[in-house]
Amino acid sequence: MSKLLVHSTGVSIDGFAAGPDQSLENPLGVGATALFDWAWKTRTFRVMHGKEGGTTGVDNDFAARGFENIGAWILGRNMFGPVRGPWPDDSWKGWWGDEPPYHVLVFVLTHHARDPLPMKGGTTFHFVTGGIHAALDRAREAAGGKDVRLGGGVSTIRQYLKERLIDELNLVYSSVLLGAGESLFQGMNLPELGYQVTSHIATEDALHVTITKKRS
Repeated sequence: MSKLLVHSTGVSIDGFAAGPDQSLENPLGVGATALFDWAWKTRTFRVMHGKEGGTTGVDNDFAARGFENIGAWILGRNMFGPVRGPWPDDSWKGWWGDEPPYHVLVFVLTHHARDPLPMKGGTTFHFVTGGIHAALDRAREAAGGKDVRLGGGVSTIRQYLKERLIDELNLVYSSVLLGAGESLFQGMNLPELGYQVTSHIATEDALHVTITKKRS
């Protein structure tokens, strides 16, 4: 069976994976872009944004790994955009312009129905109102045996963690203190949920920590 994976999720030293007050000006919340300073330097992320150059070391290896063997994505609604409540219209098409970086089917969790949204490059957003299990079932079917990547945000990752549905998380800790925002693990007992740290690799800009679900 395909795995449900979290890749390259930035975390501050004080445990926040998103800043407060998400908006058009601050898609990740105030101050949280600093969690991805390591990523902007890599060749993988520069190519994604139509730029040349970039680093090719360990940080880039982790960034590139997050796109290998991925057949579908799941996103929380906040990762798709800042619109809250019922969709006023279909004008908001995501943060990424006409050609998002996914190039596969993406399932967006929401309480408000919306027609599928096809984009350039093979990405189609499907809006799922049936909850996290329904989204995972649809994503696994769409992935056709490949893995499913869970793109966040924080609340969505926490929901899947509490149900022990995530097989592996790659977290990237940066030397940043946010002081406020969305805590990734507050109130959660990962060992009781069956998770363990299986690797940690430090670079000049980040600490890559892999957390894996134990086999039953």
